[in-house]
Amino acid sequence: MPSTPTHDAPRYPVNHITHRFTDLAATIREMGLLERAHSFYVGYAVALTVALGALVTGFVLLGDSWFQLLIAAGFGLFFTQVAFLGHEASHRAVFAKGPANDRLGRALSAFVVGVSHQWWMTKHSRHHANPNKRGADPDIEKDTISFLEEDAREARGLIKWITVRQGWLFFPLLTLEGLNLHYRSVASLVTQGTRRQRWVELPLIAAHFAVYLTPVFLFLPLGIAFAFVGVQLAVFGVYMGASFAPNHKGMMIVDPDVKLDFLSKQVLTSRNISGGWGMNILLGGLNYQIEHHLFPNMARPHLARTREVVREYCATHDVPYTETTLIESYGIVIAYLNRVGLAARDPFDCPERVAMGR
Repeated sequence: MPSTPTHDAPRYPVNHITHRFTDLAATIREMGLLERAHSFYVGYAVALTVALGALVTGFVLLGDSWFQLLIAAGFGLFFTQVAFLGHEASHRAVFAKGPANDRLGRALSAFVVGVSHQWWMTKHSRHHANPNKRGADPDIEKDTISFLEEDAREARGLIKWITVRQGWLFFPLLTLEGLNLHYRSVASLVTQGTRRQRWVELPLIAAHFAVYLTPVFLFLPLGIAFAFVGVQLAVFGVYMGASFAPNHKGMMIVDPDVKLDFLSKQVLTSRNISGGWGMNILLGGLNYQIEHHLFPNMARPHLARTREVVREYCATHDVPYTETTLIESYGIVIAYLNRVGLAARDPFDCPERVAMGR
C-alpha cells in the first residue's frame, strides 16, 4: 500500500470499522517479534559509554576554549540518545522483568538526563492510552504552543503573538524545551509526587546537575561556562522536540465522544518516518511510531519487521497507514501549527475578511 501523507489533520476517523486487534497481535507474537533484544541494548549501552568517554576527554583536552561549545552540543545529543534508551526502558522493552526496566529507566532519566522518570511515565502513559484525543492526551494540552484551535482562540498578549506565528516559531522555541523539561519534571515531583517518589528521584536529579555542572563552572571561565550550558540545553531541546513532533502533530484529532477500536485509534493518529536503520538510530525508534504505539514494549530491532506486517494488515482492513520522510513531516507539522494559530487572529487581521465585510 503506498504511503499516504496526512496534510489536513482530519478530526474524525476515515472509517468506522471495529475490527479486532487480537489477530495481528497473535501473528506478531508467533513471529517472535515480542522477544527481548539484549545484544542490541548491550551494544547500544557500550556505544553511549564510548561517546561519553570521548566527550569528557574532549572537554579536558580543550580546556579554556570557545571550542568547548562543540562539546556542549555533543552532550546535548548524548543526553537525548540516553533519553531514548530511558524511554524504551519505561515501556519495559529492554529487560524481560518490569522492575529491572523501571530501575534502568529511573537511573537513565533522573540521574543521567536530569528529568523525572515518574513524571515522564505518568504523562507518557496518558498519551499512549489516548493519542491526539481532546481532553485526554497531555501532549496536545495548551502550552506556549497551541495544538487545538479552541486553545489558540484563548491566547492573549505575547502568547497570542506567538500563537499566530507558531508554525514558523516552533523549532526556534524548541531551544527552550530542554530547560522546560527539567523545570516541569522537578516541579511535578515537588507538587504532585508521592513522598517516596520525591525521596528517590530528587536526589538523583540533584546528583545529575552536581556531576554535570561542577566541572563546567569549576574549569571554564564564567562566560564560556554559561554558554556551554545554554548550548547543551538548546541542542537537547531541539533534538528531543524534533524527534517527537513528527509522530502525531498534524494527524487526526479525536473528539471526546468518538469511540475507536484500539488498532484504528493508534494507527490513525500516528505517523511513521521513512529512512531505515539510520533513522532508527537518529530518532531512537520513534520513526516506527505506529508499531511503537501498537506494541509499546517491543524492542527496537523488531520494529522494522513489524512495520511490514502492520502495513499489510492495515491495507487488508482499509486502515490508512501514514508514512513520510522526516523533512515532509516537518513541513506538515509547521503547516498544521500555522493553521491552528490562525484561530488566534482577530477578524480584522485578515484583509480578505475586511474586503468581504466579515
